[in-house]
Amino acid sequence: MTTVGIRLVEGLIARGIDTVFGIPGVHTIELYRGLAAAGERIRHVTPRHEQGAGFMADGYARVSGKPAAAFVITGPGLTNTLTAMAQAKADSVPMLVISGLGRSDTLGKGLGRLHELPDQGAMVATLCHTETVTDPKKLGDVLDRAFAAMTSGRPGPAHIQISTNMMAQPCPELPPPVVAGSTVPLPLGRIRSIAAALNAAERVVILAGGGIRGSEIHLQKLAESLDAPVIQTVNARGAMFRHRLSVPASPSLTPVRQFIADADQILAIGTELGPTDYDMYANGRVPNLSDMIRIDICADQLARHPAKMPVKAEAGAMMAALLPMTIRANREGPERAEALRQAARAELANLYEPMPAQLDMVEAIRDAMPNSIIVGDSTQPIYAANLYYDHDRPRGWFNAATGYGALGYGPGAAVGAAIAAPGVPVVCLIGDGGLQFSPGELRTAVDEKLPITYVVWNNAGFREIAEALRQAKIEPILGCDPSPLDMEHFAMACDMLYACVPQDPDELADMLATPQDGPRLLEIQVR
Repeated sequence: MTTVGIRLVEGLIARGIDTVFGIPGVHTIELYRGLAAAGERIRHVTPRHEQGAGFMADGYARVSGKPAAAFVITGPGLTNTLTAMAQAKADSVPMLVISGLGRSDTLGKGLGRLHELPDQGAMVATLCHTETVTDPKKLGDVLDRAFAAMTSGRPGPAHIQISTNMMAQPCPELPPPVVAGSTVPLPLGRIRSIAAALNAAERVVILAGGGIRGSEIHLQKLAESLDAPVIQTVNARGAMFRHRLSVPASPSLTPVRQFIADADQILAIGTELGPTDYDMYANGRVPNLSDMIRIDICADQLARHPAKMPVKAEAGAMMAALLPMTIRANREGPERAEALRQAARAELANLYEPMPAQLDMVEAIRDAMPNSIIVGDSTQPIYAANLYYDHDRPRGWFNAATGYGALGYGPGAAVGAAIAAPGVPVVCLIGDGGLQFSPGELRTAVDEKLPITYVVWNNAGFREIAEALRQAKIEPILGCDPSPLDMEHFAMACDMLYACVPQDPDELADMLATPQDGPRLLEIQVR
């Protein structure tokens, strides 16, 4: 008999899913029957915590550009995954979470059954699209709607839940998938008006966000045509590595804000203008952007900030349409961009004296391991680099220190990234505090024999938070000094190579250049 669980896995494969991250349980046994039947057509990876399953799916999607799936049990399995789903929602990452559900004849009755929740679907619906399989004949429709929700317009997570008694029901063969998504028509009249406004300006500035991922070549060509510096948020870094018009700096920095304020035309592309990029220090000094031209795939986003010319459009298509209408002119873009790069980098020391040295360590990683993927957690060098850092690979720099800001993101996301890009070196840069949120995921990296280097910034506590408390004139005596792991013995327990590296860029680079076989842990003991 071919069951719903088997057909579900077949439906995932038909829609391009090749990897599932999950922990089997009594509420997902029939889904695992489907995985077993699929054999080598789909890969299963076992995290050590359901939150890790979600973070792995997130890292996989960011690097590959396509969704991955997570299988979790009902109740605690799903609630553990919600944090990762919220991170994916904040950063527009497609992720499909498929969870079990109690027997359909017991739902909502409060019988005290294993893993019971009052209304699991309603809980998830506050965050993202959710579906319940109630009829085997409609399983294909459920999958089509979930994939459309994940990938049409602004990407994000989606959820499907299936009762344990439904998973084992006979299920007919699924129809071919409906192609998710539809092309957003380009407003030709508005394009001409936008091109005219850009051509008439003398100091054009482009604000690029994560919505430009996959369209880096269009961004570069449009910037060159307009001779316009491109300020990139965290999720756009790597789009224009060392390009003469690239400004890989946060709009929260004072020189960048002044540069934006001095522009006579702003073109914002695929950026939600969120505070963790544009007002990191919550001082409310964001320049007035109401005269901007704004391109975004999401109508809700466009409605959240006033703009002179808001356009709902896919970023790459819109930039390609604008390009032949723009007039090449000398606006001294490279000179303006270079001056801003120097001012922005110099600003780091004014904010916090150790920041330039922290940035040096991140750049040492990039230069020692070119074309690698750096996955970050909320730790001091990540915060410094989010303010100013240029990466050498599109989709190669991402972290959870913006947006939702889930601590412990890095270890799992690095596993997903490494699986999505076989053979590409992956670095997880994480603090000693963040590592203790999800240490078990390093064992998954060992099981999967992944070339991940875990660089642990060990400052023996939550020093970033301690500094924030001091700035608020609060003595950080409570909660900021949790004892760190003994990293050498922890690495030994994980069967990983270990080395202790001083806070010196050259010595870190030398250690990173050493060939590796499988994952390793490098500890930087911060002075």
